[in-house]
Amino acid sequence: MEQQFNANTSLQIELQSCTTSRNQISRIFLYAFLSVGIICTVVGNFLVVLSIAYFKQLQSPTNSFVMSLAVADCLVGLVVMPYSMIRTVEGCWYFGSLFCQLHSSLDVMLCTASIFHLSCIAFDRYYAVCNPLVYSLKMSPSRVALLIAVCWAVPMLISFGPIMLDLHVADVDILLPQDVCVFLVSRIYAVMASLVAFYLPMAIMLVAYWKIFKAAKRQARQISALESQMAAGVGKDSSKKKKHRNTMRRERKAAKTLGIIMGVFLLFWMPFFTVNIVDPFIDYSTEVVVWDIFLWLGYINSSLNPFLYGFFNRSFRRAFLMFMGCRKGWKMCKARLEDAT
Repeated sequence: MEQQFNANTSLQIELQSCTTSRNQISRIFLYAFLSVGIICTVVGNFLVVLSIAYFKQLQSPTNSFVMSLAVADCLVGLVVMPYSMIRTVEGCWYFGSLFCQLHSSLDVMLCTASIFHLSCIAFDRYYAVCNPLVYSLKMSPSRVALLIAVCWAVPMLISFGPIMLDLHVADVDILLPQDVCVFLVSRIYAVMASLVAFYLPMAIMLVAYWKIFKAAKRQARQISALESQMAAGVGKDSSKKKKHRNTMRRERKAAKTLGIIMGVFLLFWMPFFTVNIVDPFIDYSTEVVVWDIFLWLGYINSSLNPFLYGFFNRSFRRAFLMFMGCRKGWKMCKARLEDAT
């Protein structure tokens, strides 16, 4: 108990000094670097929202999740990342304790909503690939709307309620000064919130994408076998080799796509949520710079989502190019997309 009191006291003394040790050049560099990330997050996700809202050809159950995901990520870039940037670079919080709570609530809610949407996209793709005959029934408009509502409601419940009522620090005996905004949480909240916000969606994504990969592999082999049978009368060994190469190409493409999606998600969010659970059990001794690095890694995931779920799609790419390069009016752009699809 005495050791814990000393650890808490030393932490409180450390947090009372919010002066930054960075020189002017490093601060300018950080502001420029992080500002580029914020702009990419906002612009990229806004393009996704604009494309789906304007072009009817892009309006589908899967893209409903993608659009809602882009809204969450765009809000991360608009209302969360700018204040986090100032806190990271300056080392101080200039906006008061009440806004610190509000900012922390928005941070937890929007990042959790983003992760929830990723798991819903995995769930949607699982039914589209593994159970295509019941896909329209399972992913009806009403069910899609319900899942999107859950993606927003649950993060709001685990963020605004506990944080604004100080329930997340019920067992934490550390008083933070007005010019410091550090998100300290109790052990119970750290474990429960991390399980709900990250580890449960991660498990859903891993199971769904593993089954999708197995189904895609099986379908590629079935297609190859069917093509071989159709060409059996005239096919030569070279034809069989070509079909085999096509099968292997499909399998590699599926593995690459799913590997990138899961790899990016785990790479950018796993460090933060691991430290988030561990930190309360080591008397909050994690360095502030470690928190900042892992937190911004999570923010970067919101910047990359438009590329992973939008820019890799041919129809999205055409829509983006039309928005950025078409000079003869929206109607002509729309007509060109209709012809392309």
